[in-house]
Formats: sequence, C-alpha cells, structure tokens
Amino acid sequence: MRILLALLITLLMAGIAPAKEIAGVAIEPTVTVDHHALNLNGSGIRKKFFVKVYIGSLYATKKLSTAAEALRDPGDKLIRMNFLYSKVGKEKIIEAFREGFANNTPAIANSVEVKRFLSLFTDDFVRGDTVDIYLGAGGKVSVKHNGKAMGSVSSPQLGPAILAIYLGNKPADDDLKAGMLGH
Repeated sequence: MRILLALLITLLMAGIAPAKEIAGVAIEPTVTVDHHALNLNGSGIRKKFFVKVYIGSLYATKKLSTAAEALRDPGDKLIRMNFLYSKVGKEKIIEAFREGFANNTPAIANSVEVKRFLSLFTDDFVRGDTVDIYLGAGGKVSVKHNGKAMGSVSSPQLGPAILAIYLGNKPADDDLKAGMLGH
C-alpha cells in the first residue's frame, strides 16, 4: 500500500513539474495566451560566438516536427526568449531581427510591418528577462517583456516571417532551430 501511495504521489508531482530545465531556467510545459493553451514544442540555447545569449522556446497548439510543417501551420504560436547573458542592448536585438528577416524573408524585410515590429524593442534585456512573441493565427503579432505589453502589429505575413528567423533555411542558430523543433 505504501509503495502504491508513493508511486501516486510521484506521478502527481511529475505532472506539475516543469517540462525541463535549461541553464538553470525552468521551461514551462504549457503557456496560456489569450485564453489559448500552447504546449512546449521544443527549446534550445541561442549562442553567438560561443556566448549563451538566451533560451529560445517554441510553443504551439500541436506538435511541429519539421520547419516546413511549423511554417505552414496556421495555428497560434509563441516564441519565448529567456535571457541568459548579462546585458543585450536593444540595438543588438533589432540588428539580429533585421538580419534574420533579410536572410529568410527578404521580400518583407523592409516593409512597414517589419519596421513597426522592430520599433517595439525599446529596452535592453538583461539576464533573467523574458520576452514573449505571440504569433496569432489571425495575423496579430504581440510582444511582451517580463509580462508587460510592448505592443502589437497586425500582418498576415509578419508572424511567419518571424518564425522563419528561427526555423527558416538560414536560421539565426542551427542548434536553436533543432531544439525548438524538439530534436
């Protein structure tokens, strides 16, 4: 009877524990955005010149195993960045997004929507900060910094273009791409 009770308690505790931990950061198995539950698809660390910049996590309504599948999927998604580096200036983030758009979706890289999206990044990011980029199925892209709304942009092309920065043919980081796809 004690063994059965111990097993039951262990199973209950496992059900409420985070899915995993990366670099000391608990990665939540599920997030809720606009009353929609999104499940962790995968996570990885974004590195630049061997420096761990942030943990990137992809959340979606269903499991997405390939980049093509993720880029085609019309469902809601969330990209979460948990910053690991001591300080990442807003200029560096904006430049990284610009480069990602140019490499993966050059047709919209200089569009009004992209410029509006980049204008949302007005603060530097420090270790422990969280940035959420919600890619709504209806074309709405919303950004939050530590839970505070930074703004939103409505554009059916913008969400897939942002996702392509992480999962496209020329991703920001190949290992991060694999991690976000759950590999």
